[in-house]
Amino acid sequence: MRFLDAFRRTVRCHGGETALVDDDGRTFTYAELDDRSTRLANALRTRLGGGRCAVLGGNSPAAIEAMVTGHKRGAATAQLPFRGEAEEFVRMCESVDATGFVFDDANRETAEEVLARRDFEAAVHVGDADVDAAGVESYETVLSDADPTLDEALPAGGECAIFFTSGTTSQPKAVPFDSEQLWYGAIQGVMEHGIDRTDAGIVATPWYHMVSSDAWIYPHFVAGATVVLHSEFDPAGLLEQIEEREATGLLAVPTQLNAVVDAQQSLERDTSSLEYVRTGGSVVSERLVERMSEHVTDRVYNTYGMTEAGPNLTFALPEDQRERPGTIGKEAHTYEIRVVEPAPITEHPDPGATVDAGEEGEIIARSPGCSDGYIDNPEAEAKSYFESGTPEDGASSGTWLRTRDVARIDEEGYLYIVDRVDNMFVSGGENVYPVEVEQALEAHSTVSEAYVFGVDDDHWGRVVNAVVVTEGNVTEEELDEFCRERTDLANYKRPRQYTIRTEDLPRTSTGKIKRGAIADQTSE
Repeated sequence: MRFLDAFRRTVRCHGGETALVDDDGRTFTYAELDDRSTRLANALRTRLGGGRCAVLGGNSPAAIEAMVTGHKRGAATAQLPFRGEAEEFVRMCESVDATGFVFDDANRETAEEVLARRDFEAAVHVGDADVDAAGVESYETVLSDADPTLDEALPAGGECAIFFTSGTTSQPKAVPFDSEQLWYGAIQGVMEHGIDRTDAGIVATPWYHMVSSDAWIYPHFVAGATVVLHSEFDPAGLLEQIEEREATGLLAVPTQLNAVVDAQQSLERDTSSLEYVRTGGSVVSERLVERMSEHVTDRVYNTYGMTEAGPNLTFALPEDQRERPGTIGKEAHTYEIRVVEPAPITEHPDPGATVDAGEEGEIIARSPGCSDGYIDNPEAEAKSYFESGTPEDGASSGTWLRTRDVARIDEEGYLYIVDRVDNMFVSGGENVYPVEVEQALEAHSTVSEAYVFGVDDDHWGRVVNAVVVTEGNVTEEELDEFCRERTDLANYKRPRQYTIRTEDLPRTSTGKIKRGAIADQTSE
């Protein structure tokens, strides 16, 4: 099954229903989305042949049309992360050999820089602003001039989308997907949330992320539901959309949800329509779940995934989180998950070396919806993907994906993220995983965020240091006493030095802490 087949079924059955609503309240039916994406597919075939097309834009109808177009062309839409610089986009376009470039008004100036540094066979502008670049065509003109009947030669191949990893310590890697792989994520989301055509789901995270596309937009399209676009995150505006659209679903990362709760305490918008809130990307704290339950909704689903995985790897029901704070749940539909003994990054872990309940190990995973590798990065691919299917493995052959995430598994099979393999450091001969300590600190009533790292020490090798963001008055001594009193935090994990601040920690668009940036700040 391909996502394209599921989308065509939705158009046949629900063509007159609303597929998209943008910030301005404009609506697009499934029939209109089908027509516009077909015209774009034909137009790009005329201009690019089978070449890939990069898209630099915000959460807009044009971006979504480009996503669907990738499936219809059988040639990838490269979903560029708009929170970047021109030189980064040039490198990304070069790495995937993109011959087409689509951009919008909000990213016009950056796009002009990209066009000055790289030649494309076609460049298309979405919007009304004047563009200072030669040969750029108007998006609406391109669509109006294109054939409304899909070229019989399309789709020409299987590849339909390229996503870029959002790692905080290395250059983004390009990950290709075909329409069949992305169907697994689409149907997975339908199964997890019970989405049907009466639903209206708001996407507050950028469209170019895997979770936004494959775990949210595609599932709603498969079900014939409505996707409400939130282009520039604004807590008050988001709450207004929830109330006015009677939204049943919301996709947002934990930092966004915290901001929504803060706004809701004064605005008191009607959010009773919300039936499912999907979050993830960083640790979902017990405190956040409690705040959401008190002020917005108690239907918060925690998910865990990564760009390379396509469909999310695990998900936790709202009741799972209330009963087991911090859990990312169990393996998601279509995925096989194992927690195995960690291995050096230069070696592949043994899929048969699973850890016992209560122990920590690295998560490895496989699924027919998982990607097959990276584009033009064989070294990274060799470290992240490996084949194993021996009798000792206990399963048929297949490609395993290394997550590099360390997790603990409990007696009932629920997983809890401990940290990244490469974040771990050794203090006095003991392994310290920063996320464990960060979660302990964030349980303090005045601490909203924490960042923990190791600092060289002549005696212990490295000792634990912490940067904490506070919402009230607290001293280093009080934080130290709080950590000493916790029974779930060993003494060697206790921070020996604190930096207390009120400014938010720098994060990526998926909510991950930019560890390198904070380390640079604290060393200045």
